[in-house]
Amino acid sequence: MSQDTATPRRKDAHLELCAKGDVEPEENDTLLSEVHLVHCALPEMALPEVDVSAQLCGKRLAHPLIVTGMTGGTERAGQVNRDLASLAEEYGLAFGVGSQRAMSEDASRAVSFQVREVAPTALVIGNIGITQATQLGVDGVRRLVDAIGADGIAVHLNPAQELVQPEGDRDFRGGYELLRTLATYFGASLLVKETGCGLSPAVVRRLVECGVQTVDVSGLGGTSWVRVEQLRADGVAAGVAEAFSGWGIPTAAAVASVRRAVGDRVTLIASGGIRTGLEVAKCLALGADLAGMALPLLRAQQQGGRAGAKQALEVVLQGVRHALLLTGVARVRDLRHQKVVVTGRLKDWLHTL
Repeated sequence: MSQDTATPRRKDAHLELCAKGDVEPEENDTLLSEVHLVHCALPEMALPEVDVSAQLCGKRLAHPLIVTGMTGGTERAGQVNRDLASLAEEYGLAFGVGSQRAMSEDASRAVSFQVREVAPTALVIGNIGITQATQLGVDGVRRLVDAIGADGIAVHLNPAQELVQPEGDRDFRGGYELLRTLATYFGASLLVKETGCGLSPAVVRRLVECGVQTVDVSGLGGTSWVRVEQLRADGVAAGVAEAFSGWGIPTAAAVASVRRAVGDRVTLIASGGIRTGLEVAKCLALGADLAGMALPLLRAQQQGGRAGAKQALEVVLQGVRHALLLTGVARVRDLRHQKVVVTGRLKDWLHTL
């Protein structure tokens, strides 16, 4: 099978597994249940006064939410991207496409990533893996951004997934050097993200030294891409993937420890298993500037089309606004300065990190 057909086949297999498969191991935990916001019984404000706007890549968003990159490269994936991007346009969110590797190998696949027709003003973020970005260089990455009219590019880090993927990468050298170069070229339009195993404070410190201004921790607790590969594999590969399907830093621990480590030197996005507006608010209270969400919106779209995804999204967005009011704050950033009760295993993680 040629490379230009293998990648789209893999992407459709990933999409099918995420839509219907057991890709969230029960034992994996974001630890957001260990985060408790303090109730304000007399908030002295009206709900319409709550300002949930945020900033990303120099652009104002109406809500502190990014629909994180999931898919692309096939007709089915293209419909997912168009439906969710149109909702990002309607609600003033950021929208990320999935890995553009498929279109870097076959330019005809670009159409499945092109969403400007339905999202003319939304913040759109491209996506490419660190190894592919190294092969493409700055000019190649820029062409990916230009080809879909994106506002920026997310470079994703996924060594745990690659190692258990039969066709995956095995050489991860040179990443920081490349990111330093990309940061010089793209500036605030570069986003570095994990894919479900989390970013540690040590890694983020080095990213900051390289000039990276925006990171997405994408922690443990939601979709496990190692589990996805386990479901695709058999034999030895499946056995190794099973052992590592719970590998990573829980989302809550990643967010709080990274913010503590680097202060305000980065725009911090929290993703990885976030499922409700209340969980978005908890991440904001731990130090995130925005939160990202993928699987719940994908599944809602697959089950109910754009209308199903819209309903799921509205539940989340209303939940964020309610959480701010119920903690007595009127702006997203103010939530970071409210008292938060942290219990159980999250305290242990934060003590160690």
